[in-house]
Amino acid sequence: MNREDEKKPETSIDDIHFKNTYNNFYDKSEHGNLEYPVSVYQVDLDQSHTHSIRWHWHEEMEVLVVGNGYAKVLTDDNEQILTPGQGLIMNQNVMHSIHCIEGSKCTYYSLVFHPDFLFGYNSSYLRTNFLLPMQSFAILKTMVLEEYNAWHKSMLTLVNKVLSVNLTKNFGYEIVTKGYLCEFWATLLSRLPQASIPQTPNISLNEQRVKKAMLFIRLHHAEALSLDDIADSIAVSKSECCRCFKATIQMTPFEYLMKYRIFEASKRILNEHDSSHSIADLALSVGFNSISYFNKLFKRYLNCTPTEYRERIANSSSVIEIEPFAIPLF
Repeated sequence: MNREDEKKPETSIDDIHFKNTYNNFYDKSEHGNLEYPVSVYQVDLDQSHTHSIRWHWHEEMEVLVVGNGYAKVLTDDNEQILTPGQGLIMNQNVMHSIHCIEGSKCTYYSLVFHPDFLFGYNSSYLRTNFLLPMQSFAILKTMVLEEYNAWHKSMLTLVNKVLSVNLTKNFGYEIVTKGYLCEFWATLLSRLPQASIPQTPNISLNEQRVKKAMLFIRLHHAEALSLDDIADSIAVSKSECCRCFKATIQMTPFEYLMKYRIFEASKRILNEHDSSHSIADLALSVGFNSISYFNKLFKRYLNCTPTEYRERIANSSSVIEIEPFAIPLF
């Protein structure tokens, strides 16, 4: 988000954030800006074809609060069903995806903020004593906030205050937000088990490998990739590569590759300024040699053909209707 945009009224869904998030599962987009790295989003999963937010991770901490429906949040080693009123804290760099429960709708708020907003960017007493311990996954990776738990409820109250002031953006909301987040952080850290020595995040070997393979696929998805290529990118055997993917994101490397290619194809349709390019050219540009197979997978994942998807976008009366949730999310 550019600095000149920071005072724009917040819409129910921040298109810029989600478009950037979906462009790269390692979400490098700025949430807010360097001076104010805080963003609030209202998300309606029912607006997406797959009713989900695809696998990604980011350097910021995130707190979800469910408004309506039920959300299923997956990490590399856990699955959590969230009900209305519940919250979920996710530490920095936790790989996750978010889904509607089948047959239900789900809306939630997301608070995304960088801890440097609270502790500054230089080494200091505050960072050493209050930031570094929290960055250890051994202390906190994810945590559900329950309304019936007194101190959880106090945390949810603080989060809701942050959501409110960032949606209204009255004068001084930035400094008010920092106050609420400092109280949130202090309350959370005081309730967590303390590590005797500050630790760096303890990311599992499976997750490290899958993240590296995901980045490799992002860079080379348009090429003729094989399972050997993906396995070689993380220096493991094919069977070990498959095991890591299944254990972490519950799909095979090949399935992830196919879904990512379809994602890229739909994104190109969404961003194209004319429809003169053929579907065959589109398929080839994202790594498919078989047009029929490309059409088959597109239909499977989006419930429409590439041509129908293009027509739907062309006939849309508003960009908001098709962005960002008309693109597939995995």
